[in-house]
Amino acid sequence: MPSRAPTATTNELESPRRPLSLAARAAIATGFVLAGFLGLVGLTLSQANNERALSALHDRLQNFAIAYITNTDVNRYGNKLLPPSDTLPDPNFSRPGSGLYAVAVGEYGFHWESASAIGRDFSFLKPLQPGESQFIGPIDTRMGRLYYYSYGVALDTDDKKKSVQLTMTVAQTEAQFEGDNAVFRRTLVIWLSILGVMLIVLQLLLLRWSLTPLRKVASDMSRVERGDSEQLDSQYPLELTGLTERINAFINNEREQRTRYRHTLADLAHSLKTPLAVIRSQLESAAGDEPSRRNGVLVQVRRMDELVAYQLSRAATSGRQTFASAVPIAGHAEDLVQSLEKVYAAKNVLCEFDIDDDAVFYGEQGDLLELMGNLLENAFKWAGHRVLLIVKTQPSPGRQRPGLRLSVEDDGPGIAEDKIDKVLQRGVRGDERVQGHGIGLSIVQDIVHAYQGELVVDRSPEFGGARFSVKLAAS
Repeated sequence: MPSRAPTATTNELESPRRPLSLAARAAIATGFVLAGFLGLVGLTLSQANNERALSALHDRLQNFAIAYITNTDVNRYGNKLLPPSDTLPDPNFSRPGSGLYAVAVGEYGFHWESASAIGRDFSFLKPLQPGESQFIGPIDTRMGRLYYYSYGVALDTDDKKKSVQLTMTVAQTEAQFEGDNAVFRRTLVIWLSILGVMLIVLQLLLLRWSLTPLRKVASDMSRVERGDSEQLDSQYPLELTGLTERINAFINNEREQRTRYRHTLADLAHSLKTPLAVIRSQLESAAGDEPSRRNGVLVQVRRMDELVAYQLSRAATSGRQTFASAVPIAGHAEDLVQSLEKVYAAKNVLCEFDIDDDAVFYGEQGDLLELMGNLLENAFKWAGHRVLLIVKTQPSPGRQRPGLRLSVEDDGPGIAEDKIDKVLQRGVRGDERVQGHGIGLSIVQDIVHAYQGELVVDRSPEFGGARFSVKLAAS
């Protein structure tokens, strides 16, 4: 049977979702916040306008009621004389169905209503005591929902012998009140929408301007990748300075690592030329006995093995790292000294420590062991009886990592001042690297250079022998 081709699963077909950009995240978050803020502003303004309109309605209906009461008279027989239509406080009182009504109720079943209220049911109204008033609404009635204001008053007759009680009520439908509010709400929504759009556009422009330094970082990184620039530009906002400095340190460290690999391979190839030539000469030479040739070849092979081990040690130097962990120094120093005391037990060397409790090395542990091991071994080899290891931290304001000073002193013969430059000379190959104080010193030089430090050789002020001082700057 022909085999079926495997079908891709849903997860294989789905490509990973790309995270939103910073601009998109900020725009979405700002949009939600702005919508919530403008919505809250709109509700607040709408509520404030509703309360203002309600207060204005109360004052308006009260003024209408007082106007009616002011123009109402009572004759000597107690009959109420309501104002004629031409003295009405508002023309809508004379227009049926206008939504603005005036009703007066009094003693002995007295009832009066404006032309606009004819045929309307105001049986829910209750008479009030003189001086009593109330504003109620909206309430459900047969005419719809109403707001009304009632005021009780006692009117004197013409002969002032008695008074007549009267309750004047002025009412208005909710539709008129809500109509005015609806206009305000529509206007408010329109203007808040316009304001929201303007703020979003402004926010997008501000975001674009604010994110310009990040786009510049990306552009500069592309230029570095193409080889058009050595490192990132130094002109960045304060918030990005720390990031760009660490990126530059990483770029420099990577570039130095590649350079170190190239130099190591070149040095290794150059160093192996002489031993290989000697081996070839001895193998091709017919002269000399077999044991002599064999011993010569073994010597050269041993020398090649030492050269390969040395160059690999140089190449393995990690160098200064931006995100390196802190390696405590005191414990490793004690382990190294205990090992060297066993190797040089016959010399009975006393090694003293002066190490800060918080002294740490920011880098690879192997680099620290190689650095201290070579310096201490060199001191043990040439010391008379005493060796001193000093490690001090050197804090620097504005730097996260303190500097470090590490020095090894001995009471040996020391190094003549005119030979110090030769001891520290770079590029010395072959046997020149292992003469006198030069044992392992080139490895120390490479490590110090990789960590952008400084190696100084002078005379010990306390013991009189050699002093090797390594200084690593704060970072």
